[in-house]
Amino acid sequence: MKLGPKYKIARRLGPAVFEKTQTQKFQLSEARHARKKSDKRPKPLSDFGLQLIEKQRVRFSYGIIERQLSNYVAKATETKGANSAEKLFGLLESRLDNVVYRLGLAHTRRLARQMTSHGHFLVNGKRTTVPSYAVKKGDVITVREGSKKSVLFADLANKLKNYSVPKWLKLDIEKMSATVEGEPVLETGGAFNLNTVLEYYSR
Repeated sequence: MKLGPKYKIARRLGPAVFEKTQTQKFQLSEARHARKKSDKRPKPLSDFGLQLIEKQRVRFSYGIIERQLSNYVAKATETKGANSAEKLFGLLESRLDNVVYRLGLAHTRRLARQMTSHGHFLVNGKRTTVPSYAVKKGDVITVREGSKKSVLFADLANKLKNYSVPKWLKLDIEKMSATVEGEPVLETGGAFNLNTVLEYYSR
């Protein structure tokens, strides 16, 4: 998925979109940009504009194309009476590349996607090269034996000593293995407003 200039995208959608833009360097860049445009009054966004931006934020953050996100939304809304926002969050978070990222095995989702597609991980003992593979409760994700000596996993224990893995995942650093112990939980005040995304697709 070709993204284009990350700073330009994050300036429009917000710094939380990319790990690269959640830095002091980006904040300084934003401050300089704001000073240049201080004389221009921004136009208020319509409801559609707000929905579009939130949809794009989710898409760029998870590194997925439009068709993938629309398919996730369709799955999340197919059961009447269910909490569609929670289901959508679960579908996005359960992607194998996102799980690798959440475990701290990759510092960006983009890198996690590359590592997954290059076959560095096994799911329940089987090599899996599909970043969008949906993990479920009980699945065991391990670093492939031939990849354990890779520089990608060097000094892993030291790198992750202050890292907190989400409650629904359990990581064994020594064995380079993780278990899916539950399901992702959508919390109030999260990074995205998924209800707004659902409203965009319900038009």
